[in-house]
Amino acid sequence: MSANMQAFFLALIITYLATPLIRKISLKIEAVDRPGRRKINLKAVPNLGGIAIYLGFLLAVYSRMGSRPGRDLGSILIGATLLMLLGVLDDLYGLRPLTKLLGQIFAAIILVLSGVSIQFISHPLQEGMIYLGILGPPLTVFWVVGLTNTVNLIDGLDGLAAGVSLIASLTLLAVSLQQGQLFTAFIIAALAGSCLGFLPHNFYPAKIFMGDSGALVIGYILAAVSVVGALKGAAAMTLFVPILALGIPIFDTTYAILRRFYYGRPIGRADHGHLHHRLLALGWNHRQAVLIVYGMSIFLGAVAFLVSHLNSQNGTLLVMLTGAFLLYSCWRIGIFSVDLPKEGSSLHSENRQKQNV
Repeated sequence: MSANMQAFFLALIITYLATPLIRKISLKIEAVDRPGRRKINLKAVPNLGGIAIYLGFLLAVYSRMGSRPGRDLGSILIGATLLMLLGVLDDLYGLRPLTKLLGQIFAAIILVLSGVSIQFISHPLQEGMIYLGILGPPLTVFWVVGLTNTVNLIDGLDGLAAGVSLIASLTLLAVSLQQGQLFTAFIIAALAGSCLGFLPHNFYPAKIFMGDSGALVIGYILAAVSVVGALKGAAAMTLFVPILALGIPIFDTTYAILRRFYYGRPIGRADHGHLHHRLLALGWNHRQAVLIVYGMSIFLGAVAFLVSHLNSQNGTLLVMLTGAFLLYSCWRIGIFSVDLPKEGSSLHSENRQKQNV
């Protein structure tokens, strides 16, 4: 069995077995996500599942890498550990958005200081690369913080973030293997195994949520591995691939920022304007809405894999066509016409009734 398969299955088994234990601990210390006006869950659900995801990933990686990981892996593990602890504190006590943002920036800076930084990007119109120079480090921090938050913001329905992250991980794994990126393939295989091991406990109706302790870690690892892949091979792993692989959460996060800015609301305040909320409002039940987003993510993953085989011009054209198709699809389901519910609106109770049908 290859190292990648070993990492995948070991992470899967550890996460699957650890999740019920974490659930019991969460219930004992009352670390639960309680129902509320902005919540979908109908009862209190343990919310420290991210610890099991982190443990599965960490132990699977260490089983192969040993106790003295290389510089790149060491920086990824340090940053992931920092964000896991930050997420646990937020799940338990509720941190201020600025505190979480500063923690994410610090974790991204750890990568940059260890030499993991975006140094070049593919030229969109011709063969070759564009060297970023001094713009590389700040772009890396922006990329890591942005991608970390995309997974966190899409974590709104049972199994949604875990499933979409699994699909994105498998996409990046396939591209890494095809391009000979063995290091990134190993890391992403462990992450995919952790997501799959957690998903049976998290799929609707969820027995446990991953919480910020899981969403922040997953987003950070996906972002970091993407940067390492781009660093190790210029033509092998451009940022187009992870952008497409995580196309749904990236689009959802971008639109959420624009939407909240338009309505004059804080960017960090939760609302009911996300894609999965719109699917619920259109009459799909909880399970159906999640499966629809899965399908969209699989489609974008297939496009990402295809893009990795194309030259810059054809790849850019395919990305533009895919982006246009995604925008058209979202327009057709009415996502751009969604009005944010006013404070105290009944949208939440209406969605609950639909889920019970």
